[in-house]
Amino acid sequence: MGSAVPRSVVQAFYEAYVSRDPERIAAYLDDDVEWMVAGPVELLRFCGQRRGKAAVIEFFAHLVPSVLKFKSFEPEDLLVDGERAAMFAKLSGLQQSTGRMISYRCAQFLRFRDGKIYSFRSVIDSFDAAEQLLGHPIDLDQKAGRASAVGDLIAV
Repeated sequence: MGSAVPRSVVQAFYEAYVSRDPERIAAYLDDDVEWMVAGPVELLRFCGQRRGKAAVIEFFAHLVPSVLKFKSFEPEDLLVDGERAAMFAKLSGLQQSTGRMISYRCAQFLRFRDGKIYSFRSVIDSFDAAEQLLGHPIDLDQKAGRASAVGDLIAV
């Protein structure tokens, strides 16, 4: 186990994160950071894995802005324990191609070493985000080629 990260460092990272300024964010990244956002990469291009500070800076400088124009990040819960931190929040932005407002919840799990993030894992409500990006509900029964029965569990 590494040394504990001060809560003030985690909060300062999130201030940089909300600024969307790649240079401010870079100040909190380890050179070998692993950055992963779980979700369907084919639809949500900002999902997927990146490795290294340069890849994460590129992610914030070009990829994310090409998909969404950031509007807000509303933290709901923040937990800091040792060298780990976890955040539950709501993120909102405008879809660049349509101008639609997209909002989804996400959980983020960070690991710090010497005050820098070396592991970032985010899990988003990708089903909800995908429906918003598409502009309509996803009909799971149509995709499965069958009618649903009352009580069928179709999404968790």
